[in-house]
Amino acid sequence: MSSMQATATDAFWMPFTPNRQFKATPRMVESATGVSYRTPDGREILDGTSGLWCVGAGHRHPRITEAMKRQLDTLDFASNFQVGHPGAFELAERIASLAPPGLDRVFFVNSGSEACDTAIKMAIAYWRACGEGERQLIVGRERGFHGVGFGGISVGGMQANRRVFGSAMLRADHMRATWDPATQAFVRGQPQIGAEMADELEQRIIALHHASNIAAVIVEPFAGSTGVLVPPVGYLQRLREICDKHRLLLVFDEVITGFGRTGEMFAAQTFGVVPDMILFAKTVSNGAAPLGGVIVKREIHDALMQGPRHISEFMHGYTCSGHPLSCAAGLAMLDVIDEEALLQRVRELTPHLENAAHSLSDAPGVVSIRNFGLAAGIELAPRPNAVGERGAATQAAAFDCGLLTRAPGDTVILAPPFVSTPEQINEMVARMRAAIEKTAASETR
Repeated sequence: MSSMQATATDAFWMPFTPNRQFKATPRMVESATGVSYRTPDGREILDGTSGLWCVGAGHRHPRITEAMKRQLDTLDFASNFQVGHPGAFELAERIASLAPPGLDRVFFVNSGSEACDTAIKMAIAYWRACGEGERQLIVGRERGFHGVGFGGISVGGMQANRRVFGSAMLRADHMRATWDPATQAFVRGQPQIGAEMADELEQRIIALHHASNIAAVIVEPFAGSTGVLVPPVGYLQRLREICDKHRLLLVFDEVITGFGRTGEMFAAQTFGVVPDMILFAKTVSNGAAPLGGVIVKREIHDALMQGPRHISEFMHGYTCSGHPLSCAAGLAMLDVIDEEALLQRVRELTPHLENAAHSLSDAPGVVSIRNFGLAAGIELAPRPNAVGERGAATQAAAFDCGLLTRAPGDTVILAPPFVSTPEQINEMVARMRAAIEKTAASETR
């Protein structure tokens, strides 16, 4: 009996998964190395999504594995509540040294969701410390994804994530998404027109709510989880200008883009815009252990360093914030990024992925292709009255064709590990084409 047949699936309530469908026909992996998974029956599945946007250095990187083993042999757990361990301080210093100028305070959490909720708390607490406690509204963007905490789904703009929990959300408003199918359908990289989309922040949202009630604006440099929606040239710069004019905090959610996906350590550096906070997770530990955080401008941190010295200035944190094992993985990953020149490899692979992804423009049903850095979204025309069904069918077909992808709605994603070769990217795209064609063929029967 194979391990897949021997594994009972009833008890595990799977996240972001159609459980009934999966458990009727499980798609399982049981091992991984480099840019590939292996199924229980020995098939290779190319990792076209870097695990879940996180395995930039490839699976089971020996340096990261060894660092985690050494850590387990030394210190398995230490709380960072009023007691510290060296790894957390060392990692925070390393990250602060790599961040844009002025962002040099680091708060550790365990995931991107926790990072977003932490940043929202920081923003509200900051304005209260500044004597402007009425600033509590958070501004996000339609089709944005900022995790699954109540703060994240409040500022996020994915309808399916929000609709069940509407009455429990925080106060938020949303700008339009940067996606314009009329002008961007097959644009390579950043669209050249559309920067004026950012003016909605000033012309509608600030005009409606007034800046004195707004705490922060939270956006992804590019929106990954909703299909690689790339901001037009000048859009992020315009957001920064408006936030400066009206004294709003600008927060970049770099859970997907941080630590190399755009060819720089942070997308803020790629786009040349310095926010007031950066959210990170995923690639910082190569996915080997849960780790995330918020990088904060020093003046935000310092504004909260008030009150009696024996009382915590910011009443927030998690049992595993800065966990020793996660910090060991993070420190090793930073060494790998540096010593294996992974940022340079991303920059070299980016035009190759762009050309390979756009070669799918003639595949059946493809209506848009978008790309930036090592990320591409291939959008398919939806089936009549069944949005997302074609994407889900293509995702399943891709696995059968030997490719792991994800399908937010009807867009299938390619986000290969940074260590991929051009030949492996070509093979990922070939398997993606096979999946698209297989899905299209099944609809004509």
